[in-house]
Amino acid sequence: MNGEFVAVSSVAAVSEVRLGDVVKAYVALTKPRIIELLLVTTLPAMFLAAGGVPPWQLMLVTFVGGLFAAASANTFNCVLDADIDEVMRRTRRRPVPRHQVTPAAATTFGAVLAVLATVILGFGANWLSAILALAANAFYIFVYTMWLKRRTSQNIVWGGIAGCFPPLIGWTAVTGAVAWPPLVLFAVVFLWTPPHTWALSFRYKDDYAAAGVPMLPVVMGAPRVAKRIFWYSVATVAVSLLLWPLAPTGWLYPVAAAVFGAVMLREAWALWSRARAGLEGAQLKAMRLFHWSNTYLALLFLAVAIDPLIF
Repeated sequence: MNGEFVAVSSVAAVSEVRLGDVVKAYVALTKPRIIELLLVTTLPAMFLAAGGVPPWQLMLVTFVGGLFAAASANTFNCVLDADIDEVMRRTRRRPVPRHQVTPAAATTFGAVLAVLATVILGFGANWLSAILALAANAFYIFVYTMWLKRRTSQNIVWGGIAGCFPPLIGWTAVTGAVAWPPLVLFAVVFLWTPPHTWALSFRYKDDYAAAGVPMLPVVMGAPRVAKRIFWYSVATVAVSLLLWPLAPTGWLYPVAAAVFGAVMLREAWALWSRARAGLEGAQLKAMRLFHWSNTYLALLFLAVAIDPLIF
């Protein structure tokens, strides 16, 4: 009797472990870190649009709908880029290259998430927000992943447009219409994406080269790439300040944008200086800029959210 109990317990434990592994694999398909970044730019736009705190039900619907939409796009990306992910050290442990999830199952999962996102945003917020989310997904999948990524070093410049939609989705969820403030935030994310991504690409240049992906640091020397990073950073900070007269905001946002932008420019200038000095690889310290760029965007949009609560 004890033996039977032990056997049943062992089977149950194995099943629980396997179920946990399956859940982790499907969550990994959605690239949670990227989703976090997208949601960071969605909710603050809602606060700005509402001039304060939006209804919590609307925030929840937009949050969940946006989460499912981003998760869907990332899942399809994992399927389409499985051959690349298998070659690169940074991505080879993703679920499809490791055969934890089949391409067919991942495709079905991505499609279900897309339908859920559309239904949730359409009925819970409005259909303009739902259409914008679908447009972002289609752009990411068909334009960036399937067309640009493997063909041009400008892949992330134009492909990054897909990641600019969340502020528009957040704003339209509240107002039902597009306006200048969310378009400025759209432009901020658009200009921020290349320096953010190219800084990371310095670290994984050899991986991208092995996978045949022409990221800019693969096809261009470090000083020229760093120069572009700096000037894109300048443009990012300059455009971020346009929100002040167009929203309009109180004093908190422009001060925050100027201070955080100054740090961004300092890091970008330091990277360019190191590149001009002939440093390569880890000596460039490009990951410092990459990590700060994440912090910069989060703090900037936090200021977007807090400013209407004060003024």
